[in-house]
Amino acid sequence: MHIPDIIIAIDGYSSTGKSSFARLIASEFSFLYLDSGAMYRGVTLMAIEKGFIDADCHTDTAGLSSALKSFDLHFTMTEDGSKTFIGNRCIEKEIRSMEVSGKVSPIAAIPCVREFVDMRLREFGKRKRVVMDGRDIGTTVFPDAELKIFMTADLEVRARRRAGEMAAKGEKVSIEAVMANLKERDYIDSHRKTSPLSKAADALVLDNSRMTLQDQMVWIRGVIKERFGNVSD
Repeated sequence: MHIPDIIIAIDGYSSTGKSSFARLIASEFSFLYLDSGAMYRGVTLMAIEKGFIDADCHTDTAGLSSALKSFDLHFTMTEDGSKTFIGNRCIEKEIRSMEVSGKVSPIAAIPCVREFVDMRLREFGKRKRVVMDGRDIGTTVFPDAELKIFMTADLEVRARRRAGEMAAKGEKVSIEAVMANLKERDYIDSHRKTSPLSKAADALVLDNSRMTLQDQMVWIRGVIKERFGNVSD
């Protein structure tokens, strides 16, 4: 299936599988995949390592804002696909830790952080044929995206998925702890003053509580055929 040069914006709650879905779309339709969540996690990792955020999530906003001016956070293509780097250092493993997960929402709510990430994401979007997932892609980063999707799933389903991902990486955590983290992130993401998580008026809702990735791909193919009648196989 060939589709036009468009931007696909995928928003939704934590651990709904946005990244996995976006990566599969990118692979099938030869799109560039951009993980906005990884960029926020990269900023959070830097804030933790430089002491800009403490255990109680008190943040030195001025220090963080100054550090962002020369912060080299970017994506690099590797044999295993696009990876997140700070300079020459791959940070894919570090940014998926519970410590980063517990602090990413407060960091992502800071206006200067959102401006930093949005500016870099828009540069990539100029090329079109991009699929990007996050919290405010269809509402703030790319409000004119040709296709917008808002993903959701039951909280317990999301928690089990997240715990399973962490267990596969050797990091054991209880379902209860993950659920508490997701609840907190949902609240912060939905109530922050700057670009809160919300469904764009023209976004299609995808509840994947009981769907496999392949089920979701069947769904997106149907959406694309309906939306872009001139597609060809």
